Order: sequence, then structure tokens, then C-alpha cells
Amino acid sequence: MIIKAIAIDDEPKALDVIKMHAAKVPFLHLDATFTNAFEAIPYISKNALDLIFLDIKMPDISGIEFLNCLKNPPMIIFTTAYSEYAVQGFELNAIDYLLKPFSLARFTKACNRALETNNARIGVSEKYIFIKTGYQEERIFLDEILYVEADGNYISLFLKTRKVLSRQSLNDIAGLLPAHNFIRIHRSFLVALNKIEKLSRQEVTIAGRALPFGVSYEEKLGEIKEKLNAETRI
Repeated sequence: MIIKAIAIDDEPKALDVIKMHAAKVPFLHLDATFTNAFEAIPYISKNALDLIFLDIKMPDISGIEFLNCLKNPPMIIFTTAYSEYAVQGFELNAIDYLLKPFSLARFTKACNRALETNNARIGVSEKYIFIKTGYQEERIFLDEILYVEADGNYISLFLKTRKVLSRQSLNDIAGLLPAHNFIRIHRSFLVALNKIEKLSRQEVTIAGRALPFGVSYEEKLGEIKEKLNAETRI
């Protein structure tokens, strides 16, 4: 699934950052950029579009005012240097809110949210995320993930048939995964609930490997049991 996008920002350097990041996200096509919001209107009216990266504080018209002018707006990811607009941005059902300067990891997280939202809208049954491996992004299907282990500045995604190494934090990957089926049980482990084979007060077992509960995560036991019981009832 390809996400067709444009970016609107009155600062050319900010657009350069978006272009640079977008080039590294395989499912994202950044088809056009605009430093003048009004010049984007004819493009939006004539082209099929899934997503707009939209700056908020611009001369003549703000990003929020611009969004309110669109009859049938696509998905919106706000980009701004001003955190005070965050609440207003989310009240407009924005997919995400990127506070400048933002990293490639944070940009990719926002794009994955847009992809998941778009898939849900059109009824796509395949669910996946993109993970940075070396100098490329690799598609990982959620149902393949057994658990994730952190090791220093890297994480290892243990899949059904292989292991994938990525340079990012466990917090980063947790933000990409749906909370209803992935839960953190230790500062070094995040597990897929539907892959748990055994469960005790001290550990969970997945694919024959016992993974420990961290001391500060022991209260997760009740949450895990509740979710597993709900899954069984379904």
C-alpha cells in the first residue's frame, strides 16, 4: 500500500528535511511540496492524495485555518516548532503532530500511523510496520512477531522464522505496535500477547523461551491475564 503525500511549509529547509526523511520510507511517495499554502489548493483539488504534512504557523494563513478550508481533507500530520498547538491539532483529528526538529525515527512512526489508519479505512487485512535495518526499511508483518528484545542501542525482533536487528530503542518500537496485542514486561522485553504459551508470576514463555517480568512490570500480569481471557471468550 502506497501513501501519496504532499508537504506544505513556508520554510524551504523544513521541506528539505521532509523530503530527505520521506525518501527513506518505502511506502511513502512525496509527490509535491509547497512553500505557499494557497498554491497547494489547485493541486489538492486535481490529484488523488492520502496525506498532507502541514506546517501550522505560516504567513497569511495558518495550517489549522488552511485545513478548515478544505472540503474533504486527506489525512493530516502537523509539523511545527510550537508545541502549544498540539491540543488544537489533535482536536482536528490529525494523524500525528511532529515537533521540529524531528528525527527520522519519529517521522517514520508518524508515517506508520498514517499507513495503519489508511489500511483501516479501505479494509486492508494485512497489518505490518516498516523497521529500519541498516540503510533500508524492511516490512515486518505484525503476526510474525513473537517478541522484541532490547540490547544497548539495538533491538532484536524475534519472528516465527528469523530474527531482525534494528538500531532503535524499545520505546520506539512500542510506539509502532498496536497496544491491544503487544505489551512490555521488562525493560528489555516486549511480547506479543497472542504468542504466549505459558504464563506465571515470574515469566512468560514464547516459542519455548522463558522471558522474565521486570520488578516494575509485575503489575502487568493482571492486565495480560485479562486480555488473554477476553481473547479466549471471543
